[in-house]
Amino acid sequence: MNFIVQKYGGTSIGTAERLKNVASIVKSTQESGVQPVVVLSAMSSVIKAQGTTSQLLKAIDALLTKGSYYKIIDEIEENHIKVIKDIITSPMALEATLQQVHAEFKSLKSFLDALQIIGEVSPRSYDIIISTGEKLAACIFAGLLNSNGIDACYVPLDTLIQESHSEVDRHFCAYARQEIRNKIESCGTSIPILTGFIGPIQGGIMSNIGRGYSDFTAALIAAALQATEFQIWKEVDGIFSADPNKVPQAHILKAISPNEALELSFYGSEVIHPFTMEQVQNAGIVVRIKNTFAPQKEGTLITDSIGTEKTIASAVTTKNNITILNVHSNRMLMSYGFMHKVFEILAKHKIVIDLISTSEANISMTLTNNELVENAIPELEKIGHVSVHKNMSIISLIGAQMHSKVGTASLMFAALKEANINIEMISQGASEINISCIIEGTNSIKALQAVHKLLET
Repeated sequence: MNFIVQKYGGTSIGTAERLKNVASIVKSTQESGVQPVVVLSAMSSVIKAQGTTSQLLKAIDALLTKGSYYKIIDEIEENHIKVIKDIITSPMALEATLQQVHAEFKSLKSFLDALQIIGEVSPRSYDIIISTGEKLAACIFAGLLNSNGIDACYVPLDTLIQESHSEVDRHFCAYARQEIRNKIESCGTSIPILTGFIGPIQGGIMSNIGRGYSDFTAALIAAALQATEFQIWKEVDGIFSADPNKVPQAHILKAISPNEALELSFYGSEVIHPFTMEQVQNAGIVVRIKNTFAPQKEGTLITDSIGTEKTIASAVTTKNNITILNVHSNRMLMSYGFMHKVFEILAKHKIVIDLISTSEANISMTLTNNELVENAIPELEKIGHVSVHKNMSIISLIGAQMHSKVGTASLMFAALKEANINIEMISQGASEINISCIIEGTNSIKALQAVHKLLET
């Protein structure tokens, strides 16, 4: 059987009408002769802070501060019940879905009550609470399909991981893929509707993977099934050459390579989670980014099989709220272990480094977790002079074709010079698909527009 794994984000299913729209896409996919496998995030509104996951996080905060978490949970339940009654017309499917949803909220409240007595929320408990949103979404969507005469199978994955794993490594992924195959096989010919949450993992899924974990789960599913294609449905037509809200001339990219997608994600564009890309890339599965509200559009294909672009690069992106950390010391000269000491201190304080540039007596690094920098400075000052520059931005020119085009860096620097933007730091990886410059944060949009002009010729 040929499978297409379709992952829908929270805003794609955030209302009754949007759920109906996704149901029509799934039905159309099935009618094309392939078996859709659907993975859902929790329902969300246009504003992420008002989505189900964000509301559940507020309930956790209320619990820890002795606030009224019941009020938040009741509001979430009311919203979901209203959606169910709006979209499920079959009395049998309606009754079954309402029973499942009421049971889910009853279980959640009991769990929160127990945690309030304990007075703390462990990473495992945190994960269990967060999983509720996706179980609700998947249960409701399966009910909608069944109500429309489309045989669907609700598959919660919150108890998928039964073995202990110390980290999300290749052993964990192999185990998860096998368990996922077993779950989907139990659905027979029904369309599997799965949660993006795959169960509590060591240290917490939010800490180990982040809020993009449902994309990661969908990628595991695609790899487990050796899917024909892995589709990520968003609210945009595909991947743009730059942020269209900042660069009106930005255009949709028909195709990019997996490495370009990773670079774009890391340097500011929310394209695809790195863990997600690793799973499908290793399995040789193509990824397509599509628009839930314009399903007729082709979207952007992420694949190794792309043609040579005529432009000097594929896209330009910015990453804001960056801090530059400089450590200067003459002890670096003719010594070994100095950089190790620096990185050891940063690791101790859980500070993640983006870019690094070194000279004979200086290490310059860019950091995104700015609030942790101050904690490390006293220790760093014991080995050298430390200076910190905040509110900076990274502007990155990205393209697989750059390594074969001479003078790309000079063109980028010239574009920034013409826009009267000073470069504080420069970095280029050995892969030669990314040139990044550090600039003042106030110049971020102007720099983005200036460098993007190179892609318009």
